[in-house]
Amino acid sequence: MSRKHRRKKIRAAGFARRSLPGAAPGTLVADPKAPHPVIQVMAYGPDKLIEQPVADVQALRPLLQQWPVMWVNVTGLGDAAVISGIGEIFDLHRLALEDVIHVHQRPKVEQYKDHCFIVVREIIAEERLASEQVSMFLGKDFVITFQEYPGDPFDPVRERIRKSLGRIRNSGADHLAYALIDATIDNYFPVLESVGEKLEALEDAVIASPDRKFVSQIHDMRQGLLLLRRTAWPLRDAINALHREPLPLITDDTRLHLRDCYDHTIQIIDLLENYRDVASSLMEVYLSSLSNRTNEIVKVLTILTAVFIPLTLIAGIYGMNFDAIPELHWPWGYPFALGLMFLVALAMLFFFRRRGWLGADKSDSGADNGNAKP
Repeated sequence: MSRKHRRKKIRAAGFARRSLPGAAPGTLVADPKAPHPVIQVMAYGPDKLIEQPVADVQALRPLLQQWPVMWVNVTGLGDAAVISGIGEIFDLHRLALEDVIHVHQRPKVEQYKDHCFIVVREIIAEERLASEQVSMFLGKDFVITFQEYPGDPFDPVRERIRKSLGRIRNSGADHLAYALIDATIDNYFPVLESVGEKLEALEDAVIASPDRKFVSQIHDMRQGLLLLRRTAWPLRDAINALHREPLPLITDDTRLHLRDCYDHTIQIIDLLENYRDVASSLMEVYLSSLSNRTNEIVKVLTILTAVFIPLTLIAGIYGMNFDAIPELHWPWGYPFALGLMFLVALAMLFFFRRRGWLGADKSDSGADNGNAKP
């Protein structure tokens, strides 16, 4: 089953907690439909780097305390034994591991004895906007990330580590955690840019030709923006906690960089609020455009009716069954009647045009003529 189809099934199912009510805290029950965990390790220092997949979690033990920084990336949450084994090796708290498997968590930061648990949410732009939980453990010399499905925004960070770009190879694990969080937040901006372009195109289409099909599109846009809002607001609080709270694993230098992440979350929220206002007003624009279109149709029908009223009167008079009507014995009687109808219709159309009820508005014409004068 593809990643896209899996996400659709999860969204259709909604919230589902797999541990039984009353189960002991820290009970790990994996989703049997989730992908099997795939483990990738990047361990590095200023001069050396290893990057390799790991088939068995026990192979992580020899790497402990041998490298200044070790990044363990786990993709897939379908095996609770693998996740529990990683927790035992790195001495991760069971409550945090439970939150890793239950992927409905809000972005948050939790400090434990010797590690910090961070949850952020990645935004996925598919047919509809979706979010994926990214769980992160920050230790003294390690960072462990758990993802639901393959594909992430961390490739720029991997390239910086491989090519020793910037200061990441000379910094600690807290700087790596910052870089991963920053990459996740920066991934919001292309999604928001795409949402903004879709809103502009949808607004132009609604104004040009209001159609019933736009109602479902407007609803989908509002639902997607609501999802983004539910993700961005707690993300701002989580980044603020990393930036301001005295967490022992985060240095003052990294806090300066996290302040930049916090500024980015504020920008994201501002854009979201603006787009939500636009999306909310789109339904009003649709109803207003539909009403204007209906009014134009009614106006045309009313003008046609008004034009044909005197013509019907003339035809009615000529249709009377009286022998004393003069035009009845006049050879030009019917041509005269038709010509009279034509002249009356032209006179009424000219009157409607002068009043601005037909064609260009009289006030607009006057303004154009005024502007044309030297």
